Amino acid sequence: MLEKIRSQTDLLLLLSLLLVIVIYPLLDHDDLRRLILAALIFVPVLLATIRLSKKRGWVWPSLLLMLASLIVAAVSTAFPTPTLVAMKWALLTVFFGLTVFGLFAYLKNARSVTNAHLYTAISIYLLLGMQWFALYSALDVLYPGSILPNNATITDRQSELLYFSLVTLSTIGYGDVVPRLGEVRILAALEGITGVLYIAITVALLVSGYKQQNTSQEP
Repeated sequence: MLEKIRSQTDLLLLLSLLLVIVIYPLLDHDDLRRLILAALIFVPVLLATIRLSKKRGWVWPSLLLMLASLIVAAVSTAFPTPTLVAMKWALLTVFFGLTVFGLFAYLKNARSVTNAHLYTAISIYLLLGMQWFALYSALDVLYPGSILPNNATITDRQSELLYFSLVTLSTIGYGDVVPRLGEVRILAALEGITGVLYIAITVALLVSGYKQQNTSQEP
């Protein structure tokens, strides 16, 4: 029963992340739709908090960080000063990083491979993309023009940064959006390295868990 509930929570987290990523370009246009989008971002944040709360010692850190992110996001929406907006994205960066760390610890300790582990593995990858997206958004507020398109200016700024994060994490690197600031270039390179290492390590962990599962089932 516990494993079934955990699997459902992991699936919901995965679906909410996919929903946010897919729907972001559709809502990143006017103030009203961006307000809806800001609320939707906190759906995976809430689900990630619920997921982390099932781990001993993670309840209060994840809950307090989620509440801080939610409060700052609400205040920055009412008073969109650069400091508050940057603080919102910085808190989300920390929250997504904490979630990645907590979920990866669960994945690393797997002694068998279930649907929950597969959902978690994919969710961690998407959370890494969201983490770097939040970091780029904070830097974009503090250092405008640090990430720019090569050609025409794109008005849907947040969608552009999310796209840049995902193509960098997956090491596709089309080159249509590039970091201009030296520090951001290094961060983009680190994101690409993170994406490659995560896939390699996760595949090794899942294969190891699958082998242990088969060994324990042998007569």
